[in-house]
Amino acid sequence: MAFTLLYWHWLIFGMLLTMLEILLPSFTALWFGIGALLVGLLLLAFPEMAVGWQIFIWAIASGVATWSWFKFLKPKSGDRTKAGLALEAIVGESGQVISVPLEKKRGVLRFSTPILGAEEWPFICDEQVSLGDRLIVNDVSGNTLLVRKRK
Repeated sequence: MAFTLLYWHWLIFGMLLTMLEILLPSFTALWFGIGALLVGLLLLAFPEMAVGWQIFIWAIASGVATWSWFKFLKPKSGDRTKAGLALEAIVGESGQVISVPLEKKRGVLRFSTPILGAEEWPFICDEQVSLGDRLIVNDVSGNTLLVRKRK
C-alpha cells in the first residue's frame, strides 16, 4: 500500500508547525510551517508533483524564510531600551535637563532613546545646571542618576 502526500497533508503540517511556535521562543518552527503551507498550495496547483520535489521545495522555502528572518527582520525588532542590562548600559550616556533640581526636589533628565526602560530619570548633580543642559551619567544610586556637566 503506497502512501501519497496530498495538499491538505502539507497544509495541516504547516498549521501544526505554526501553532507549535506558540510553545517555542525561537521563531523557527513558524518558518518551517510557512514552508509547508507553501508546498501545500503548490501541490494544490500542481497535484502531480513528486514527493522528492515537495520535500526539496519545503526545505528550500523553510531555509530561505528562516535566513530572511535572521538577516532582515529580527535586527529591526530588537529591544533598544537596554532594559535588564547592567550599570554599564547607562554610565556614559548623555541626556538633557528638562527639570532643574530644587532644594528638596531632584532634577529630571531626558534621554533621546529609553535607557534601562525609561526616557526620563531623576538626577543629582554637584554643579549648577539649567534647562536644556546636556549631562553625562557617572553612576546610579537607587533610581537616581549621579551626573556631571558635559565638557
